Amino acid sequence: MAAPAVTDASFKDDVLDSTIPVLVDFWAPWCGPCRLVGPVVDELAQQYEGKVKVVKLNTDDNPEVASQYAIRSIPTLMIFKGGRHVETVVGAVPKTTLCSTIEKHL
Repeated sequence: MAAPAVTDASFKDDVLDSTIPVLVDFWAPWCGPCRLVGPVVDELAQQYEGKVKVVKLNTDDNPEVASQYAIRSIPTLMIFKGGRHVETVVGAVPKTTLCSTIEKHL
């Protein structure tokens, strides 16, 4: 199961208004490290289904949200809970790092 994409237009509904925590993968198609993290993010979407919503935001196509959250390097993964940004992980990190970050916010 691939993590669904969100856009500038859908970010509020899909992420900020979510009743469960949301992991957002800020990425771009040309980014090598993003392509490494992508399959891991898809695995997390499956692993945490029903507990955490996992989505991807293409920073090239959606500059408004990327700018709003000061995304300077990608991949950047942010966790949102209750409509608020609560944690950030920057770079291609191991799945175990992402899992432990997610677990803190369940």
